[in-house]
Amino acid sequence: MDFGQIRRGEHLPARIAAQIGREIVEGRIAPGERLPTEHFLASSFGVSRSVVREAIAQLRNEGLVETRQGVGAFATEQQSRQAIRIEQHDLDNKSTFRDLFQLRVPLEIEAAGLAAVHHTDADLAKLDETLAAMMGADKWTEQGIVADLAFHRAVATSTGNEYFSIFIGFIAERISLAINEARAVAVLEEIVEVTIAEHVDIRDAIATRDPKKAREAMKSHLSGAAKRIGLTIASY
Repeated sequence: MDFGQIRRGEHLPARIAAQIGREIVEGRIAPGERLPTEHFLASSFGVSRSVVREAIAQLRNEGLVETRQGVGAFATEQQSRQAIRIEQHDLDNKSTFRDLFQLRVPLEIEAAGLAAVHHTDADLAKLDETLAAMMGADKWTEQGIVADLAFHRAVATSTGNEYFSIFIGFIAERISLAINEARAVAVLEEIVEVTIAEHVDIRDAIATRDPKKAREAMKSHLSGAAKRIGLTIASY
């Protein structure tokens, strides 16, 4: 299996997921077949293993891959795959992109509220871990975007409802290119620091176990995110 290296200007996890997904859909990776190891994929694509993990997470959200603890990732059987797919190129249409972002808003706001009520100590530790990655030395790079997506998945996981994880994970991966777009049209230092501050507010609100406060923090973040990429969305 020969994967070509990904160009640096692209959003790496989404592009890698798309390439592996084609291999699965077109049968070059057979149903039930184990995917190459993270190490092999990282080497083949010329990226870090954390980027590969994000790509695998996207494929799992799409129902193309299942992961088995300590064993690896496997292509799902045909009958287990999702009927709903949104191709990345479909989102080149601004109206389609706006509609998907609009769907994200109520889901993520409610997820924050539920996370405030249901999170465990382990969930809070995961939020802290992803925040630390967002604040780290790599925050100016692709790794900062990877950490941003991981934070939103951690919030979804903290709800205790796996469907939030599935749907929010799927949507977040699809709109992840918006984060790159926002970085491209703004002063990078400013947008990164503002985004980090918004995520800290969400984490702290969840930690207080106040669902209203958590929902407000997430709403504020999503409103700011929409403005940073020039989207006008209906109020919620």
